[in-house]
Amino acid sequence: MRLDSALAVALGGVLVASAAAKLGAPRRSAAALTTFGLRSPRLRAGCLGGLVAGELGLGAGVAAGSAAAAYAAAGALAAFAVALARILGRGGAGAPCACFGARSTVTRAAVARNLVLAAAFAGLPSVPATRPSAVVWLGAGLGLALVGLGAVSVGMMALAREIGELRLRLGPQMALELADEGPGIGRRLSVIERFALEDETRLALAVFSSEGCPMCRALDPAVDWVIGDPLVAGLRFDEHVDADVWAELAVPGSPYAVVLDREGTVLAKGTFNSGGQLEGMLASAERRGTLSHA
Repeated sequence: MRLDSALAVALGGVLVASAAAKLGAPRRSAAALTTFGLRSPRLRAGCLGGLVAGELGLGAGVAAGSAAAAYAAAGALAAFAVALARILGRGGAGAPCACFGARSTVTRAAVARNLVLAAAFAGLPSVPATRPSAVVWLGAGLGLALVGLGAVSVGMMALAREIGELRLRLGPQMALELADEGPGIGRRLSVIERFALEDETRLALAVFSSEGCPMCRALDPAVDWVIGDPLVAGLRFDEHVDADVWAELAVPGSPYAVVLDREGTVLAKGTFNSGGQLEGMLASAERRGTLSHA
């Protein structure tokens, strides 16, 4: 197999895999587009369909050797990188973006990934049509395997360290829940419509943060860890970007969280300053939800 053909198939597969990841959880992927200012559920659904169709079409074109498809993919990925960078600049780090599936979030790594892929697609038409020997292919495969093994090892160590730090920060205190701050317990909120609820989802977690809040940034890993639970659907709401939600829920400041059931009923709320307090809030919501259905 020629080198240019192999690279074209590999890069085309990246776009197809991205489309498949979005289709794996379409409701959550569509809800993640709220990060880009798409408030209407119908508009988000339409944009998600367009993104999936575009990725599948470009992926097929790139894999078939189309230079135009490769350049179009490069331009699209560069535009996505710019959009993510702008959101980061507004303090939107950690917000869902659905770039490579519903669990993708806005990070510096996501910006870098899109830029690297954009460069790869842009350079693809210039790759010479050579046919490497079997020895070269074996060496390349071995190198990729070693790189992948190293990446997995680093990721596992980082994950173990992060979980250890979160466990060390778990404290006995509960979040500061004041009756006259935030939405009332038992009140039903329309903000539940912004969440992508899967069949297994039990609770929706709304986290309120501010760009100038150091505590919010320090708690981002803890929030990411909690939102990673498949039983919890989570969204972040920025003080400026989502000022309407802040006003509607009378959020007193940040970091603040509200836990809802699937119908949008407030089960817990409060100011938190540790991952343990956030988990305690979810536990309180679980208890209240169980009692209300007893």
